[in-house]
Amino acid sequence: MADNSATLYVIGIGGTGAKCLESIAQLASVGLFTDNPIKLIFVDADETNGNLIRARDSLKTYREIYTLLKSEQSSTDWLTTEIPAYSPDIWSPFGRTKTTKTLSSVFGYTNLAQNEPELKNLFDVLFTEAEREASLDVGFRGRPAIGSAIISRLDFNNLNEEPWATFIGNVKTDTGGGKKPHILLCGSIFGGTGASGLPTLAKLLHEKLEKENIRQQVKLASLFILPYFQFQPTGGEAKNEVYASADQFLLNTEAALRYYQDQNQHFDGVYLLGNQNRSQYKFSIGKDTQRNEPHFIELYAGLIARHFLLSPPPIDKKVVLLSRQEADKIKWSDLPEWMEIQGNIINGVRFAYIWLDNILPELTLAREIGNQNISKGAPWIDEFYRPVHGFLGKLLDKKGEDLPEFSDSNQKKAIESITEWCEDYLRWIIDIHNCDADEINLFRVEALKDLGDSIGGKQLKYLVIDDPRDAGTLQKDEIQRIKEKLYPNVLEFESVKTGTIGLAKALYLLSQKQWYGEN
Repeated sequence: MADNSATLYVIGIGGTGAKCLESIAQLASVGLFTDNPIKLIFVDADETNGNLIRARDSLKTYREIYTLLKSEQSSTDWLTTEIPAYSPDIWSPFGRTKTTKTLSSVFGYTNLAQNEPELKNLFDVLFTEAEREASLDVGFRGRPAIGSAIISRLDFNNLNEEPWATFIGNVKTDTGGGKKPHILLCGSIFGGTGASGLPTLAKLLHEKLEKENIRQQVKLASLFILPYFQFQPTGGEAKNEVYASADQFLLNTEAALRYYQDQNQHFDGVYLLGNQNRSQYKFSIGKDTQRNEPHFIELYAGLIARHFLLSPPPIDKKVVLLSRQEADKIKWSDLPEWMEIQGNIINGVRFAYIWLDNILPELTLAREIGNQNISKGAPWIDEFYRPVHGFLGKLLDKKGEDLPEFSDSNQKKAIESITEWCEDYLRWIIDIHNCDADEINLFRVEALKDLGDSIGGKQLKYLVIDDPRDAGTLQKDEIQRIKEKLYPNVLEFESVKTGTIGLAKALYLLSQKQWYGEN
């Protein structure tokens, strides 16, 4: 049973860390965490990183829907976890500086040469000229030594910079109020920003919590992402550039693991996550072109965050390992605690599929021709929205007078926001299945593409690979059966049962019930 006093903080470091936070948001949206808020911080010197931008876009959609759906008690587990935004939610090791971002400028290389030649000589030994002068606007270019030098300048004890000041304040408030903060740092161990930022930030956090006399009340863990992708520069993209080299990933990983074997005293738990089959990504030095598709490894990363919150590793068990049954395949039983999580992940897909392929086209048609003209074919419309009548009809017929107007701008905005979430969740699920080095056997994703052109839904019962349900339940799993029961009264605990929000919640709940054979 979940500890309701535990709160989760996650720091995603670098591009891989941002993708881990994206996964956490997607899993939280389908109810796989607790009702306690999850607090996320991105750490990246490259604030235009494509992976980071996509993760923030997903969080923006999440927060819009959460605001629309939140109520004191909900009939569904859809988007019930708040993920508040820090301001800013991205921390750059360079702060808000507008100066040139190079190693030489940060450490005043010219001044060292003039005033402290011995330190200048040491600097020359540690870093090549190319490393000293490379622009770090695109991150740390796969060089942990560069990142460690920059990030180690952070001092939590004298920090008023956001978001860290609020972050530390939140942790102190939690411990003072009897909450149990769980802080998870996640990033790649083989690149630049993650490999340098994760150990450095962990050490600084550990020392700060010790100084505040709350370290024993806080669980601090790391998720090290081992190599799971590769890339090759093409043409002149990397000419005369300092960049991450996939050929060095395993060597970097081995060196890092040797270091952590003796230097992991800051952590209460360590998670290692990687894949021997390396997916092929497009080469990018950084910025918005570094936008790699979600990978099933990041699905595991989100589930690790869940495990850390609900079942944190004990002090005497420093490392948690995962495995799978076949070297090049992933199926439901390969996911940790798969019997507990499967239904939530599946219902998110089912709801998004029904909404985009059935409900949205009918709502669009109703907007075009007036819902009184299609309500016979879709009677649920008049259950959630005020029926459209002429002026005389409104005087004579009081039906639905307490329902919201279908044409109301708030209803239109809600439809748009829910559609955005559905598209984003299915995009994430589809991308996870497109890993070129592995066969992912969770969903038949072809049915999830190009939805909404016409009212469909015939694939609902066939979406899940290795569907565990009995033949009778499977045979009854039709969208039409859900729509026949699509009434506000299914939302037993809701304060808002009508309009677009009531419709979406009722649909989510009925889809879930039918999956379990309760309809």
